Amino acid sequence: MSRSLRAHLLLLAVVAVWGATFVLVKNALADVSPLLFNFVRMSLAFSCLALLYRGQFSRMDRSAVAGGAMVGLCLAMGYQFQTAGLRLTTPSKSAFITGMVVVLVPLLSAIPGLRVRHVGAPRWSAWAGAVIAFAGIILLTTPAGAGFDLRTMHLGDLLTFGCALAFSLHVLALAHTAPRIPFEQLAIVQIGFCALFMGVSMPLLEHPWIRWSAPVIVALLVTAILATAVAFAVQSWAQRYLPATHTALILALEPVFAWLTSFLFLGERLSRRSGSGALLILAGIAVSELVPMAIQPTPHEGVPIAE
Repeated sequence: MSRSLRAHLLLLAVVAVWGATFVLVKNALADVSPLLFNFVRMSLAFSCLALLYRGQFSRMDRSAVAGGAMVGLCLAMGYQFQTAGLRLTTPSKSAFITGMVVVLVPLLSAIPGLRVRHVGAPRWSAWAGAVIAFAGIILLTTPAGAGFDLRTMHLGDLLTFGCALAFSLHVLALAHTAPRIPFEQLAIVQIGFCALFMGVSMPLLEHPWIRWSAPVIVALLVTAILATAVAFAVQSWAQRYLPATHTALILALEPVFAWLTSFLFLGERLSRRSGSGALLILAGIAVSELVPMAIQPTPHEGVPIAE
């Protein structure tokens, strides 16, 4: 088997795991508060990465720590919004809205302060994809008969859209920092600061509680080890042998895997209106990819270096 084919298959397997985690986390949230789940998950992931890349600690400088802190803050915001929203919406809706990162990144690049050096302003495909995907979000998240009234959107869907914005900032922050920091160090530091920010914000935003159960333990182990530590290492290797457009399109399949998992295990079915919205979001992502982005989403942002 060629390295290219192996990279395609491994990245596809990773995306399938990321899609399945929406259902796992949704089930776990019946027995744990969302922000506590995130904190424990990221702490476990940091421990795994610290063990895997333990030789990197002695080589870190201030630049790596500062860059990792900024990226970790964006990552923490993304997961806090995503997990809080997932408690109030369905796994497939959460996944499709999170996939908007692919569309939002080039749009945010229109802001000079956020744009990475040597990256041009958004092209026509980015704006067209954004319009199509935004129409899809409205159909996906508003009830039948509501038309395009944004006031009918559920809180969980709004929180998830905040997650997509935060993950988009995470992509841009990575684009600024990744070229000058070894990826092993960036992985350790950003996940470490992500856990730190989650630990600080958690008692301010919720009353943490947990009821240890099989769904909680399985979700923590899968999301921390498989979907964060292992997946990040696999994705970092696979992208050496994949064109950026192939990577982006494989990542765009995450909402599809999330819906399939939700359909198989939770019996979730999308209405005709919601299904049309989901298809429009995928169409918006596809249109955005007609002209490849100079900046590609990282794991689980669309979809984070972690999940």
